[in-house]
Amino acid sequence: MSRGGGRQGAEGAEGAVGASAASDDGQPTIAGLPELARASVRQARDRAAARERRQRAAVEPAAELPVARVLVDTGLAHLDRPFDYLVPAALDDTAHPGVRVKVRFAGQDVDGFVLERRAVSDHDGVLAPVRRVVSAEPVLTAQIAGLAVDLAQRYAGISGDVLRLAIPPRHATTEREDARPLVTPTIVAPGAGAWAPYRSAESFWGHLASGGAPRAVVSVLPGDDAARLVAEAAVRTAAAGRGVVACVPDRRDLDRLVAALTQLAGEGAFATLTADLGPARRYREFLAVLRGSVRIAIGTRAAAFAPVHDLGLVIIWDDGDDLFAEPRAPYPHTREVLLTRAAREDAGALVLGHARSVEAHQLVRAGWAHQVAAERDVLRQRVTVRAAGASEHELRRDPLARTSRMPREVHELIRDALMSGPVLVQTPRSGYALRLACESCRTPADCRACRGPLRLSDPQRPPACGWCGTEHPAWACAACGGRGMRSGVVGDARTGEELGRTHPSTSVITSSGDRVRAAVPATPAIVVATPGAEPVADGGYAAVVLLDAWLALGRDGLRSDEEALRRWSNAVGLVRPGGRALIVGDPAHAAVQALVRWDHAGFADREIEERRAAHLPPAARIATLTGSPGALDDALRLLTPPEPCDVLGPMPVPGGSPAVTATFAPGPAVAGDDVVERVVLRVPRAQGAALGAALGELQRIRSARKLEPVRVQVDPADL
Repeated sequence: MSRGGGRQGAEGAEGAVGASAASDDGQPTIAGLPELARASVRQARDRAAARERRQRAAVEPAAELPVARVLVDTGLAHLDRPFDYLVPAALDDTAHPGVRVKVRFAGQDVDGFVLERRAVSDHDGVLAPVRRVVSAEPVLTAQIAGLAVDLAQRYAGISGDVLRLAIPPRHATTEREDARPLVTPTIVAPGAGAWAPYRSAESFWGHLASGGAPRAVVSVLPGDDAARLVAEAAVRTAAAGRGVVACVPDRRDLDRLVAALTQLAGEGAFATLTADLGPARRYREFLAVLRGSVRIAIGTRAAAFAPVHDLGLVIIWDDGDDLFAEPRAPYPHTREVLLTRAAREDAGALVLGHARSVEAHQLVRAGWAHQVAAERDVLRQRVTVRAAGASEHELRRDPLARTSRMPREVHELIRDALMSGPVLVQTPRSGYALRLACESCRTPADCRACRGPLRLSDPQRPPACGWCGTEHPAWACAACGGRGMRSGVVGDARTGEELGRTHPSTSVITSSGDRVRAAVPATPAIVVATPGAEPVADGGYAAVVLLDAWLALGRDGLRSDEEALRRWSNAVGLVRPGGRALIVGDPAHAAVQALVRWDHAGFADREIEERRAAHLPPAARIATLTGSPGALDDALRLLTPPEPCDVLGPMPVPGGSPAVTATFAPGPAVAGDDVVERVVLRVPRAQGAALGAALGELQRIRSARKLEPVRVQVDPADL
């Protein structure tokens, strides 16, 4: 292997000495003795080389397969490949494929993984020996090693970065514990359980039990317990002797899944993997999967790489949730990790959700997966969804009723539903009054100091600026002089206050921000929650109300409509069978209509066609380059993209300075000019692999030349 790092350092030191000069008066100085300095450097280098040759000669190689191919954790793209090392005879029994080792690289000891043992090396020179085996536990399986290479190529990253996501840090005390016994859950009776309403589900399980690899996208009915569906799917697969990996978006979803699996399979039948576990527990759960003590691995995105034996099924719930987008390089999406594993290991796949992401529907359109859904008559019995609108009589009496935030239908539905159980009210924003305006002329209320928006944090305090915090107790409208204020954008706290005044005998519960409730009882109550913070009601909600649809649809981004529909659908999914849902928004909007009809497949079809016409994902493949203008200019000159390739930009990145950009966009720090820009690369979907290869080559060139860093992200979740 090359020892280029040490040689370069020596030559650099020699060049620095050689650049010194004598003083102007001709008197000898230390800097004026270049020949002595050169000789000293040469002698030191020769002594180091001789010492290394003696050490290598003293190493007795292993009798069989004395060469180890080691993936060295260099962190450099141009060195992202295996290197050959000599296996000493003393390490022959422990230096097996998959173990952690220490090797000498560029003059220092670095970490690595043994990928394989060989009889001979492709390297013609003398091999450096493996310094030591850190642990005899083979933590890197062949399947995960291959997956890391595939993901690094797809996302233009480094295999070592992928392995840092896949393999938790070692915990020596935990590693010495004995493996726990295997627990095999019993199978759910055919035709029973939560999957009974879904047509073609039994054929899916039959195909999976026979060793096949069926793949399906499931439209989950409102009122169905998603955790129970995932748990039953995992138990069926494990009972057939095959492994399962299931991923959910957040900790609350995971807690519900843990409870469902414990009820079905018992404690000890599964492992839980999340990033927030302590070092010991996370490593213990990882080892339980690695050693084959459990066949079921569940968790958040950290579980996607769980090394289960004989993988038979991968499951992802609500794949459109942005929590599945990994914020660390090379930024892989959990859905793509799982689907890549399914393809590599010939396993089945289940993509479940109340809503349907565009990417999941593309799998159905392409024939990679089948659609599993219940009959329409079953759906109609589960929930009735309506869009609220003012009647003609109300419009004649009050022309502003059309724009009312909570029209009469909302209060009527809440009043009726409270007779039988709790009611969920979803509002897009947390807080109190998030944007104030003049009561008379509707002019937005701005701060006199910085022109920021005025807000109310609670009814007892005066309005204050949302940017600088300056309070304005004597505010007056600059346009009309009025002193009255109205709420332009209302948060969950103000919504709960208004509903509490309207229904004074009913308790109001809020769930948002750092006050998220996991569950609420079945007793009548009004639960006001922001998207993603909705508690689960015991037995389901009697009704669900969705407020401020215009605000959810007004988000800036490629997926604004898709994300709004997903959040609404997840809230409606918490209703009890036979419940009702009401959305306050434009009934003619495509996303609102999709919710009313519960036609997520049709909405996804429409989105795909619109994006195809605009040459946007999933019809196209996208990559972004972010950095200073000079770094981007260098990157574009070095890049050789596939043809055709559209280069969009550069455009300024929100946040301004590199420090701010590094804060909101995790990844390598972007240094350089004060301006940070982004370039978007777009190619046809068929050229996606070629684009990833071109960007990977760009990363290797930039790494070798030590150029200013550029953040490369392939298939970003949004633009």
